[in-house]
Amino acid sequence: MSDNQSWNSSGSEEDVEPRDESGHLIGIVDLSGVLSKWTNYIHGWQDRWVVLKNNTLSYYKSQDETEYGCRGSLCLSKAVITPHEFDECRLDITVNDSVWYLRAADPEHRRQWIDSVELHRSIKEGRREKGGIQGTIFISPPLADSGYGSESSLRRHGSMLSLTSATSGFSATSTSSFKKGHSLKEKLAEMETFRDILCRQVDTLQKYFDGCSDAVSKDELQRDKIVEDDEDDFPNTRTDGEFLHNNNGSKEKLFQALSPKGIDFKGEAITFKATTAGILATLSHCIDLMVKREDSWQKRLDKEMEKRRRIEEGYKSALNELKIKSHFGGPDYEEGPNSLINEDEFFDAVEAALDRQDKIEEQSHTEKTRMQRSSPVPPGDVYSTIGTHRFANKVEEMVQNHMTYSLQDVGGDANWQLVVEEGEMKVYRREVEENGIVLDPLKATHSVKGVTGHEVCHYFWDTAYRNDWETTIENFNVVENLSENAAIVYQTHKRVWPASQRDVLYLSAMRKIMANNENDPDTWLVCNFSVDHDDAQPSNKCVRAKINIGMICQTLVSPPEGDKEISRDNIMCKITYVANVNPGGWAPASVLRAVAKREYPKFLKRFTAYVQEKTAGKPILF
Repeated sequence: MSDNQSWNSSGSEEDVEPRDESGHLIGIVDLSGVLSKWTNYIHGWQDRWVVLKNNTLSYYKSQDETEYGCRGSLCLSKAVITPHEFDECRLDITVNDSVWYLRAADPEHRRQWIDSVELHRSIKEGRREKGGIQGTIFISPPLADSGYGSESSLRRHGSMLSLTSATSGFSATSTSSFKKGHSLKEKLAEMETFRDILCRQVDTLQKYFDGCSDAVSKDELQRDKIVEDDEDDFPNTRTDGEFLHNNNGSKEKLFQALSPKGIDFKGEAITFKATTAGILATLSHCIDLMVKREDSWQKRLDKEMEKRRRIEEGYKSALNELKIKSHFGGPDYEEGPNSLINEDEFFDAVEAALDRQDKIEEQSHTEKTRMQRSSPVPPGDVYSTIGTHRFANKVEEMVQNHMTYSLQDVGGDANWQLVVEEGEMKVYRREVEENGIVLDPLKATHSVKGVTGHEVCHYFWDTAYRNDWETTIENFNVVENLSENAAIVYQTHKRVWPASQRDVLYLSAMRKIMANNENDPDTWLVCNFSVDHDDAQPSNKCVRAKINIGMICQTLVSPPEGDKEISRDNIMCKITYVANVNPGGWAPASVLRAVAKREYPKFLKRFTAYVQEKTAGKPILF
């Protein structure tokens, strides 16, 4: 195969996937359409344009934005498709740690999407099995090319020193040239040079010993001939005239005969000794250098170990946080009939979200109170009339019920439980459940100095001031103005995950009830109760709550001293607040009661403090 040729991943032409002219896989039908995709716990389910093509699932914000590129995609090769156990329209697609929660318009569409995704996966998997998988063969270089233990490695460093110069040089440099203080890198280079020289010396000595061995073998053969030829008493000679034996047994000529020509054995031995001495000296200096660096290396090691420990702790913390987010971020853990979150986790999540909202509210509270808003106050007789709008009779019925039952003392009623008492404020609750839904009536009494009942009800009823003191509302609008003292209002409350978002549609009316006895104070009242309206139908994005709330206020005036005019120091507002709320949905009863116990007193204190701030220094509105 030439250099410019290449193979595909499987090494087989059959593994190439057949495609048509537009690049689509042949035999697979593409699918696209609108599916609801779970985005996050804030925005919940959102409609997205989803496209299944070439074994890849992609989604876009809408069909019109497909030309701008997808917002996300999943390769379906290793995807796991799971139809939801309870929701007939939902399917979950998982690839490793990534999960897409999708909902179709109906079960039939869900079945169509699941079949199409499975078809893409099965055809892709079949082609992969047909093509096979061939691994790449890696050839390791032979040991001879590795640079160690070979003749070429010795020549690679090729010292130009002759054996003679080496012999004479090491005698003078074996101690003086290896001074302490050189770097470890230099010492290792010296060791490399010594190795080359030592290997050459070993080769030279090996040749000498091989020559001696060959000469001894030849001599033994020659002596065997002498023993066999005992007829001749004259000494045998070699062709070169050198005697192998004589009567005196001299061995010097034999040594000369055994020595290969051109090799100085004594000099080689001295050189070998000097080389090994140099190696030992260099090794000693290397050890000294390493000992000196041991502390520095140990400090580096400790530092790296500490860094690794912190990174591992950070990784574990991030992993745990990711697990918590994935655990609480999916739709299976939000409020619902099949929620996997338990009551303790539900309450902890709600409480954490409420704490965050309180911090945000504290930061913006000062700015809200500084904002100057003016709203015209209708004449008092406007609030005394029943009205002529279509809900007038219902409003009058609610007003009479509040005047009859809401003002009754709860001290002797065993069904009312005192749950909060802070100064002049007392909060009572009566536990009521219907079909598992908490419907606890709540009643609170409070006394606020320096304000009148008319002022309290005015700021509670007028929507111009609603965002100043109400922290739970996300947005609201007046659906219909029925009269000067009655309106239908629609408002959505901020979502507190994992609870579902709530909205409420209610009629809000403000009334003044004249006292029958001149010694009794007049009563100002705001009643809010749920109604239906064609312009604000319930939607599947919010749970519609039902309410029946009353804010009942009476002004108590203490006579001023002498001829002084009545000031705000002489007035006090007695407030009775009643609330009957059906939250709907599936929030746990214990959580709803705990939240109500926490939030209602905070609301009442926050609202009355707001009224005091707005009326300070202004004329009294009786």
